[in-house]
Amino acid sequence: MAAPVLAKRPCDHPSSSSSCRDPKRHHRAITAPVPAVMEEHDQATEAAPSQSQPLLPGLPDHLAQLCLAPLPPRLLHAVCRPWRRLLYAPSFPPFLALYALLEDAGDGHAASFAAYDPIASRWDALPAPPMPLPPPTLWHPSFLSRRLPLQCVAASGRLVLVAGSTHSLRPALPRPLVFDPAAPRWLAGPRVPLAPRRWCAAGAARGRVFVAGGVGAGYDLDVARSGASWDPATAAWEAVPPLRDGRFSRDAAEAVCSGGKVCMVSLRGRGAKEGAVLDLDEGRWEDMPPGMLAGWKGPAAASPDTGDAIFLVDEEHGALNAYDWETDRWRTVVEAERLKGASEMAAGGGRVCVVADGGKKVVIVDVTTPKASTATPRMWEVEAPEGRRVVSLHVLPRMTRPE
Repeated sequence: MAAPVLAKRPCDHPSSSSSCRDPKRHHRAITAPVPAVMEEHDQATEAAPSQSQPLLPGLPDHLAQLCLAPLPPRLLHAVCRPWRRLLYAPSFPPFLALYALLEDAGDGHAASFAAYDPIASRWDALPAPPMPLPPPTLWHPSFLSRRLPLQCVAASGRLVLVAGSTHSLRPALPRPLVFDPAAPRWLAGPRVPLAPRRWCAAGAARGRVFVAGGVGAGYDLDVARSGASWDPATAAWEAVPPLRDGRFSRDAAEAVCSGGKVCMVSLRGRGAKEGAVLDLDEGRWEDMPPGMLAGWKGPAAASPDTGDAIFLVDEEHGALNAYDWETDRWRTVVEAERLKGASEMAAGGGRVCVVADGGKKVVIVDVTTPKASTATPRMWEVEAPEGRRVVSLHVLPRMTRPE
């Protein structure tokens, strides 16, 4: 079923009040009708136009790009082939796309990465990352009912793999693997401080990768209390204040940045859990507000261009909630049957994207509606690539394409 676009206009100027924003990049909002097929990224999809064909007759191409940049990406894609190619040029402002970790729907063991191009309405396969040996695995015979996490973070316009487990249940990634959509290729980052880890808290804070807690080859309290952040555009990790204890080493956890603070809980779902908040400006850990902790009942995400709010899906009731720091309360944005059982989510471009139906689809919610509005937010779906399930999801700039 065809779905409406995710955004009608570029989103080049998000609110300047956002305290967890990546100051280096501004991007257009995503648009997303349902894909038809999954394509290999390096496959040539269009014949190359003549190099002498101008973008706008009578103007040099560099000036024509300035004239075309404010137009909606969908319009540029529809008009002509030179404009369509321009959309994917490294020099042109990128629109946002969905990046997913996928598993094979048959055996569940084959993991891969793909990006959903909302303008071309298709999934593009990413190059395979240079995994170390032994590689991380998503399933283990000792955990038949539970997937092993492969933790990914979207930071500074890049997709970063930070932690996973091998088949022998040891940390799989001694250093992060970074995919740059502008290249597009994978690179290895600097070694993780202290020791490689798994089952840690991971997220993005002010354009930096953030990790805290976790388990190394064996349990070590120093590793379980340690934390660090890293800008994928630089070469070194920086330590963050140590956690008060080692409670964030039982499971993979999301670290969500909002209001200048990194928030995380020790356990997902409705079970008893503990929360912690790192104040980035003060450089200290705080107790999580009781209302925030009580309402944290599912996957969560935040984005500067969604007002710096934390969004969360109550996986039992199918309610998309937003947190209010002033009142320490969660307000319901929308409740829908298709949000029940949500497993992962991401936010960006004024949209919240939720992995639902066991990874078979992504439900997209327009959260740009003002708080005071009583209108139901627009919602639509994007199907996973055929034969695949979405494991995790991120919002990043679209990939460039070969000339």
